[in-house]
Amino acid sequence: MEKYKSDLIDLMIESGVLLFGDFTLKSGRKSPYFINTGNYKTGKQIAKLGKLYADCVMNTIGDDFDVLFGPAYKGIPLATATAFALYNDYGLDKKYCFNRKEEKDHGEGGIFVGAKLSDGDRVIYIEDVTTSGASIRETMPLLKAAADVTIKYEFISANRMEKMVAGRTAITEIEEEFGMKIHSIVNVVEILEHIKLSGKYPAELIKSMEDYLSQYCVI
Repeated sequence: MEKYKSDLIDLMIESGVLLFGDFTLKSGRKSPYFINTGNYKTGKQIAKLGKLYADCVMNTIGDDFDVLFGPAYKGIPLATATAFALYNDYGLDKKYCFNRKEEKDHGEGGIFVGAKLSDGDRVIYIEDVTTSGASIRETMPLLKAAADVTIKYEFISANRMEKMVAGRTAITEIEEEFGMKIHSIVNVVEILEHIKLSGKYPAELIKSMEDYLSQYCVI
């Protein structure tokens, strides 16, 4: 496993983002783990997270893009931190932007903040997790209306790999619908592998994780 993957899992646990226990998800499923990216709340955490996104970008697509886009609201600090880390760690100076939930009708106006999108821009989409695809379905038309941009890649922190009603994952559906590739820094299989290797977690948790993945995930 690449170091940036194990570093993210450790960061998620240390930050209270990745929790283990007995959780009822929005879907009604009972899960032995829960991911809440809203628990990132310090400068140190967001700096580390931005670096890990940047590492993932460079290890997958390199500099094959022009603009980072972060959807409101959780994508805003992620895109900003990633842009900073790409410059700070790799010397790669890329533009970034994000959207407002409501269009501004005074001052500079508009729905976007940051870099102005131009025809031909290659945009990468930076988000925390993808559960149903609601965020990208909401913002993709805004991006396309702003300019004739190309969006080939989305980056998320963690992929739960969970089956939807049709037996496929939300990520598979989005990739097919929008013709894009979604890269996750880690997925739930890698999380399970990491906690197994750590030797810090009880056998009951490992078994419940394995059972959950077997029942609800596309592996």
